[in-house]
Amino acid sequence: MPQSVAVAIVHGIGRQKEDFASAIIQQLRMRVRQQLGEDPQEAPRFFFQPVYWAPVLQNEEDELWSRLRKGGSLGWTGLREFMEDFAADAIAYQPIEGRRDAYDRVHAVFADSLRRLAQQAGPHAPLCVISHSLGTVIACNFFYDLQTHSSEKPLIAPTVRQKLGDAPLACGETLTLFYTMGSPVALWSLRYENFGKPIHVPSPKLHSHYPILAGEWVNFYGKADVIGYPLKELNADYRVAVTSDCPVLVGGPLAFWNPLSHMAYFGDTDVLGPIAEGLVGVWQTINAAQR
Repeated sequence: MPQSVAVAIVHGIGRQKEDFASAIIQQLRMRVRQQLGEDPQEAPRFFFQPVYWAPVLQNEEDELWSRLRKGGSLGWTGLREFMEDFAADAIAYQPIEGRRDAYDRVHAVFADSLRRLAQQAGPHAPLCVISHSLGTVIACNFFYDLQTHSSEKPLIAPTVRQKLGDAPLACGETLTLFYTMGSPVALWSLRYENFGKPIHVPSPKLHSHYPILAGEWVNFYGKADVIGYPLKELNADYRVAVTSDCPVLVGGPLAFWNPLSHMAYFGDTDVLGPIAEGLVGVWQTINAAQR
């Protein structure tokens, strides 16, 4: 029986709905079927799981904006709301000394999503993570904690560990493909000496499951996107970890110049094409090895 590929999709800023990933899942399914010639009636080769973390922070943010707007009228409504969403999510998520409630609750959602994905695709399925905006920071932090956690350096809260379960996929061991879109990780790197250390892609443990499988980290950014930046040249470690930085005209010719194009990555052809190719490449590699 063919080995499936698992895909987790992590949203970014903004008022997200639970079905935020429906359109990108549909687009990716169509593209991989075209490349593989898959009959829609066949058993799925790719399993998708959204990582919907927005509700963890939304109630407090709604209350904050309600109080702020009582203070007086505010101009630049669209751009202001865009920056409000980014700043509020980022500040609320970031742990502070002695307190990491929101950080751990968001990571518990991530862990539970990977556990569900492992149940669908299989505990050893290769893992692809597609993340956008602040979701790229969350994904990097989540996998950094998994890859660095030890008894001497405990980084994973018990509530997160409980949600993970024991499947290698859920524990990050099969992380193979990592796609970041409109990523502010470069800005986050200011918190660390020499701009910090990236996660390992593929996972250091991947080859114990799939010895011939290679991974990639592709970072997509729009030139007019005020939140997304290149990553590869942050330092020597990032030069090794990040396969490529890919500038894209997000939103097409009518919108790529607009800072609000930050919200258009999920529907962009120049983004979806390479991701679909990466998924197909992984599926073909692991299943050719089984023949």
